[in-house]
Amino acid sequence: MSDERRPVRGRKPGDRRMRIERPHAEYFRYTASGSLMAKPKAHEDRRPLGRAMARARRVLIGRPLATAEEIGERLSKAKALAIFSSDAISSSAYATEEILRVLVLGGLAALTLSVPVSIGIALLLTMVAISYRQICIAYPNGGGSYSVAKANLGRMASLVAASALLIDYTLTVAVSISSASEQIASAFPELHAWKVLIGVVAIALVTLGNLRGLRESGNIFALPTYLFIGSALLMIGMGVYRIVVEGQPAVAPAIEDVGGTLEAVGLLLVLRAFASGSVALTGTEAIATGVPAFKPPEPRNAATTLVVMAGMLGILFVGITFLASHFGVLPNEEQTVVAQVAAQIYGAGSVAFYLFTAFTALLLFLAANTAFAAFPRLGAVLAEDGFFPRQFAYRGDRLAFTTGIVLLGVVAALLVVLFGADTHALIPLYAVGVFIDFTISQSGMVRHWLSTRERGWQYRLAINASGAILTGVVAVVVTTVKAPTSLVIILLIPAIAGLMLFIRREYDTVSRELALRPEQIIGPPQRRERVVVPVPGLSRAVVQAVNFGRSLADDVR
Repeated sequence: MSDERRPVRGRKPGDRRMRIERPHAEYFRYTASGSLMAKPKAHEDRRPLGRAMARARRVLIGRPLATAEEIGERLSKAKALAIFSSDAISSSAYATEEILRVLVLGGLAALTLSVPVSIGIALLLTMVAISYRQICIAYPNGGGSYSVAKANLGRMASLVAASALLIDYTLTVAVSISSASEQIASAFPELHAWKVLIGVVAIALVTLGNLRGLRESGNIFALPTYLFIGSALLMIGMGVYRIVVEGQPAVAPAIEDVGGTLEAVGLLLVLRAFASGSVALTGTEAIATGVPAFKPPEPRNAATTLVVMAGMLGILFVGITFLASHFGVLPNEEQTVVAQVAAQIYGAGSVAFYLFTAFTALLLFLAANTAFAAFPRLGAVLAEDGFFPRQFAYRGDRLAFTTGIVLLGVVAALLVVLFGADTHALIPLYAVGVFIDFTISQSGMVRHWLSTRERGWQYRLAINASGAILTGVVAVVVTTVKAPTSLVIILLIPAIAGLMLFIRREYDTVSRELALRPEQIIGPPQRRERVVVPVPGLSRAVVQAVNFGRSLADDVR
């Protein structure tokens, strides 16, 4: 359609020449015969205040994207590893510290169990990763444990899984940001009083980055993730070299020996350490939830990324725990455990130490992006099923689920303020929902394989059954040893599930009221239209005017 104005010969008497103007050409374009598509200008607000807000939004978020451009917003495996794995990878920065905070209560004998406990958690991570790899392939539309439970275990189980996931993603942001603030305070103690403000500002920046869309946030977040992985692997490699090749002796922790032995270390203490360190598994399910964000073939790319993430996390977690144990590192309020390990390897106050601390803090800030990538997508899936307000399924100007992103940012910021950006205070709330979710998803996959009996189903069934049993036991252990704090999550999960049922009931009520029934007859509007055509006499123009009037009403005068 051309925007130019050109004179043509008219078809009516007296219209020797006429000029065709198409005012809608500025707002619409033809995509096919009889089909129009709105141009960006059609959506612009014509009010002065609206135009000002639109300009500000464009500066902060960027130009609006057409829906057809969504495929360009998909993630490659390299970017997806940075976005969806940043939460899991970053947990290696504080999981070791949580183990040591428990074992230190048992003295020197208990501290020697830190490495075996970390290896046990790494084995559990392997089982969970293998199980979720199968979910990526079996359920390529995303949703993770919610989709699995909905298809195999029924409505209530799926809502419990969704509630646990929503809580987990929210706590992921709060814990990651709080830990990042503590890393900064480890390097610069004078900033300790500003931890909360640093955390809130960081959440605002991550929220803004995600509102700009996945592709740009992937570019922003990829580099810090790989910088941390590289510097952490270098630190572990240097530490192992000093121990194995140079024969650097172990350092005894600077605590009073209570004289205990390994036999005297209670099972409850070991279970508490295992439960605390299991925060390393948080974020594992994010890739299964975000399968649609990958470039095609989505399921295979997601499964590959999940395996790489699990392997990387296992190496970092066990490696940092081994170095902390060998060098006698203990938790304290001035410096995090991973910062103390870096000081031992790189040298306290060295450039390498400050760079590693900066990479760790930056990754922890950006690890919250895992939740920002997964929470809105889960909210959109729930909205499409009628369990969340439908606004959660709407995409913003940058094809991001704006409502879910904003809600997550606000709630996480409130948690950071309420808990004073204290990671250790947030951890007891963290792992409970994760393992409940793991257990439900693995149980759903057991039901899936029993129903489909696809080729090789016995092998897959054994994997998911083992995973369900292991994660179920861990869920009970975590809930028990973290009580009474963990009971808050146990009560919150059914409350959220009940709220989602209420929302669905309201939508069902509206649908029933609007539904057409066979016995219902909807007649035409009860009104009579009259068209009056004033004429000075008979002519072709009058006849055409009368005919047009008859097309509008039966009564023409």
